[in-house]
Amino acid sequence: DLNIQLFLDDLKKDPKIKDWQLTQAQNAIKLYADHFLSVNQPIQIPEKKGTGKHLFPDAGTIHEKIKEALRIKHYAYSTERSYTDWFQRFYDYVTKVKKKDWEVTGADEEDVRDFLSHLAIKQHVSSSTQNQAFNALLFLFRHVLQIDLKDLSQTVRAKRGPKLPTVLSVDEVRKMLSHLSGRDLLVVHLLYGTGMRLMEVTRLRVNDIDFDGKAIYVRAGKGDKDRTTVLPQAVIAPLKEHLERVKELHTQDLANGRGEVYLPEALERKYPKAGRQWRWQYVFPAQNLSVDPRSGKIRRHHISADTVQKMVAAAVRDADISKHATVHTLRHSFATHLLMAGVNIREVQE
Repeated sequence: DLNIQLFLDDLKKDPKIKDWQLTQAQNAIKLYADHFLSVNQPIQIPEKKGTGKHLFPDAGTIHEKIKEALRIKHYAYSTERSYTDWFQRFYDYVTKVKKKDWEVTGADEEDVRDFLSHLAIKQHVSSSTQNQAFNALLFLFRHVLQIDLKDLSQTVRAKRGPKLPTVLSVDEVRKMLSHLSGRDLLVVHLLYGTGMRLMEVTRLRVNDIDFDGKAIYVRAGKGDKDRTTVLPQAVIAPLKEHLERVKELHTQDLANGRGEVYLPEALERKYPKAGRQWRWQYVFPAQNLSVDPRSGKIRRHHISADTVQKMVAAAVRDADISKHATVHTLRHSFATHLLMAGVNIREVQE
């Protein structure tokens, strides 16, 4: 702390350093000291007095450290909830099923291997669920406890055979759309007409739509990758009308002292007022204001994934479609129908 203060004092004496640069330096040092140094160091495991054994961190401490490490690495909030939930399930398994004293013995490769085998054999989870648990525990040991998991070769793994995706016909898509109206119709039409994933549509912002170029920019999609997709001609007019109504809602929020949306931390620091600007608003905002679980701010979030899943399920049911169709089915149908129309497969993949 003394070295940091001496460094900042030297910066203050430099006539070439402006006030905003000094503030920037302070923020940079604070970010590095408070987050990167603490996250990259293992949790200290103190020795239990008189036993020669070491105490393992309690569950509450590990929960907080998992969240901190995930936020530093810019993982999604859904991943944060998933990873902390998997740790809790692993903790319960170690302490209740294996009856180990967590704070004395902790956990090791054998416990991870037994837990994953337990999920496959006793709980009959799918391969994707077991892989999610494995990734969560791997993150816990590597980035929080700073312990390398070595031999997991004996783990019983859930296996998944090859699956063919469900694809709707063009007529079935038309029947689905005929049972929707207003905002719901627009959301489902965009899902099918653009091939976007569920969360990509819900998180769509006003500045991601290029009406002149008839394109939609998907920001930080799967794998944190950006890409473009087509903006269907059929949705342009209703989408413009919808945005007019959303803008009226945003104006009301601003008048009530609200109107700020979530922005990634880097953008929020660089452009502090951007969250209130129209171009950063969600295309499909939620009906009600809510509390941001991370910052505690009251904001208008985007519509939830559950809302979209329910509207698709209702449309499939009302259209009397016998196939097991979900939101992701529309993405498969989009790609298949493009290929049937003669579009080059490489263009569809891009």
